[in-house]
Amino acid sequence: MGEPLIRVTNLYKVFGKDPASVMARVHAGQSKDDILAETGHTLGLRDINLEIERGSIFVIMGLSGSGKSTLIRHINRLIDPTEGSIIVDGVDVMSLDAKGLEDYRRHKMSMVFQRFGLLPHRTVLQNVAFGLTIQNLPKAECESRAREWLKTVGLEGYEDQYPAQLSGGQQQRVGLARALCTDPEILLMDEAFSALDPLIRSGMQDQLIELQDRLKKTIVFITHDLDEALRLGDKIAILKDGVLSQVGRPEEILLNPADDYVESFVRDVNRARVLTVDVVMQPAICRLTTANIDEALKQMRGWTEDYAYVFGGGAYHGVVTQKALEECRDTPSEPGAGRSLRDMAQQGPSLPPNTILQDALPATLESDFPVPVVDADGEYHGTLSKADMVEVLSNSNDDAADHMNRSEGGT
Repeated sequence: MGEPLIRVTNLYKVFGKDPASVMARVHAGQSKDDILAETGHTLGLRDINLEIERGSIFVIMGLSGSGKSTLIRHINRLIDPTEGSIIVDGVDVMSLDAKGLEDYRRHKMSMVFQRFGLLPHRTVLQNVAFGLTIQNLPKAECESRAREWLKTVGLEGYEDQYPAQLSGGQQQRVGLARALCTDPEILLMDEAFSALDPLIRSGMQDQLIELQDRLKKTIVFITHDLDEALRLGDKIAILKDGVLSQVGRPEEILLNPADDYVESFVRDVNRARVLTVDVVMQPAICRLTTANIDEALKQMRGWTEDYAYVFGGGAYHGVVTQKALEECRDTPSEPGAGRSLRDMAQQGPSLPPNTILQDALPATLESDFPVPVVDADGEYHGTLSKADMVEVLSNSNDDAADHMNRSEGGT
C-alpha cells in the first residue's frame, strides 16, 4: 500500500465564540449535547483520523448533522480545524498562506456541489471553462479543453446552452466537467448526486465509475445513501455525531458492522446485488498437482469429497471426479495411449472474480461442484459453493437468499 495522498490526524472542530475554551470538556469525553447546553458551543468533529489513498474513491457517509460536510470542507480549508492536522501530498494545509491556499484550491483540487453551483448567466461552455479562465490561460485553450470535457461527459452540442435550459442531470454533468477541466488531482464531491432523480442518479454513478477507471483521480465523496456508498467507494467512513463509527472496505462494512449504528445502516442492504464473488470465494481444498491418474486417486482417497481440481504448471485445468478416474484406470488403453489427468479435467462453468453474487447464483446452483473463479487471463482465484452463498446471504432480506435457502432444503 502506497503513501496516503490525504492524511487527517486528531481532527477536532468546535463551532462557537471561543472553541479553545471548551476543548478540555471535549477531551474529557463530554457529550455533544452537554457541551452545547452548558457552553453554547457545537461539537462538529471529534478526533477524526483518516488516510485516503491516491487514486481511490473514499466515501464519507452519515445522516444529516453527522459532520460529513464539515469534514470535507477541512480538506480544502473552507473550514479551519480547532485542533488537528490535514496533510495533503506531504503539505500541511494549515501552514499555507493566502497565496499558497489560493494556488492549492485552484490547482490541486476541485469541488462538485449538490445544487450544481453553475453560473446562470454564463453558457455551458463558459461554465466548464471557468476554472481555467481564472488561471489566466489563453481563451482558445480554455474553450478547447472545455469542449473536450463536455464531450467526455456526453454533452457535446450543448456548449451554447444556459444552465436553466438543461435538466438536473445535465446540469450536474456540467458541474462534473467543470471540476475535471482544470485536471485536479483531488475531486471533492459533496452530496453531488443527491438532488437528482433515482434513474438519473444511477446514470451519474455509472459515469463517475467509468471516468474513474480512466482518470484515477483521488475522489472524496459525501453521501447519506449507503447503496451509493457501497457502489462507489473503495473505502467508506461512517460518521455519527462527529465521530467515526467505522472505516473499511464496502464488504467489511457490510459483513462486519462495528456497532449498532452501522448495523442499522446495513441491515436492509441487498447483499446479492452488492457483494462480489471475490469477497465470498474460498481456496480450492481438493487440489491435484500430479499428472498421474494413480497418484491422483491416492490423494483423493484421503479426502471426504469425491471430486478434485486439477492444476499443473501453475494453471487451473478443470475438475475431475473420483469415479471418472477409477473408470479410466480400470479401462484398458491402447498401446502407447496417454492417460493424462489434464485431458480428463472438465472445465464446466466458471466465474470472473468481480461477478456480483446475484449474477453468480445460476451457475452456483446448477453446478455439482463449487464453481471455480477464473479471471480473463485464465488465472485461478478460488471456488464458490452453494454453502458459501448461503452463509453470506443467510442474514440478508433479499430474494437471492430465499432462493439459495430453498435450493439447500431450508438450511
